[in-house]
Amino acid sequence: MKKDIYKALQNRILILDGAMGTMLQRYNFSEEDFRGHRFKDFHKSVKGNNDLLSLTQPQAIAEVHSKYFEAGADIVETNTFSSTTVAMADYEMEDLVYELNFESAEIAKKAADKFTELEPHKPRFVAGAMGPTNKTASMSPDVNDPGFRAISFEQLRIAYKLQAEALLDGGVDLLLVETIFDTLNAKAALFAIEEVKEERNCDVPVMVSGTITDASGRTLSGQTAEAFLISISHIPLLSVGFNCALGAKQLTPHLEVVSNRTKLAVSAYPNAGLPNAFGEYDESPENMADQIKEYLDKKLINIIGGCCGTTPAHIKAIADLASQYDPRPFVKFEISVV
Repeated sequence: MKKDIYKALQNRILILDGAMGTMLQRYNFSEEDFRGHRFKDFHKSVKGNNDLLSLTQPQAIAEVHSKYFEAGADIVETNTFSSTTVAMADYEMEDLVYELNFESAEIAKKAADKFTELEPHKPRFVAGAMGPTNKTASMSPDVNDPGFRAISFEQLRIAYKLQAEALLDGGVDLLLVETIFDTLNAKAALFAIEEVKEERNCDVPVMVSGTITDASGRTLSGQTAEAFLISISHIPLLSVGFNCALGAKQLTPHLEVVSNRTKLAVSAYPNAGLPNAFGEYDESPENMADQIKEYLDKKLINIIGGCCGTTPAHIKAIADLASQYDPRPFVKFEISVV
């Protein structure tokens, strides 16, 4: 029986997992570990290609998912943040994209099913993670040629469609278009998802999560939180929200804007504070939960988790806190913002 995430959202605030990359760093995988036996003779370095670990170190990926479920997560993200032909071009591994998404989805789904079987009253869900890619469709990467574009909408649509198809084939319960710094990229992903939904006659829930890049309160492509919301409001969505870039406290005003202007579910998964001089995150689970309490007191969110620097300890602290609050009212889909 297909699990109903809409019903779960009506009953409680759902907990999203924390950072996959932060957890994988603890394994200290070497170049040889990333390669495994299958890619031992690959012609390029693959260290740092975390998505590849779904093929070469699948047990580690499964362990990370399980740790987040144990910490209280209702939803885990697949290890597919960079699993598009666009992003995998850096490693010359574009031909692996379908397999990466399919296998990552299966790993996460098996972990989710195991925990759902243990606790049928608390079904676990898998979100197919669809990252922003490493290119932007609406801005030029060359300051000397402002009209130049490194990628087109059509190229992104094709790449995202392949990813969405593979994630669905692997068994994900919903799709998450995340860390959006350029809304045009996100629109290509959402267009591709709508194509897949129509072709397959399925109604997979879709989460959208943008990222505010600095204190200006705008995305990298220049949109305010309200403009971002309006520009995607024509798409049938489960939720809209923000992740990454900022810590929980810094994200609050932008969540207030979105929460007050939409009847959709609202999600947030901030970083564990802002990075220090070494690029590390110092926010403790307790401090992060204290900051997220403001989201809950103000009824800003329906889905809460963590991004860069967060661990199962962070998610447990957040889950324990969120369990004390009623969910924010929302509707399944609206045509326009209020």
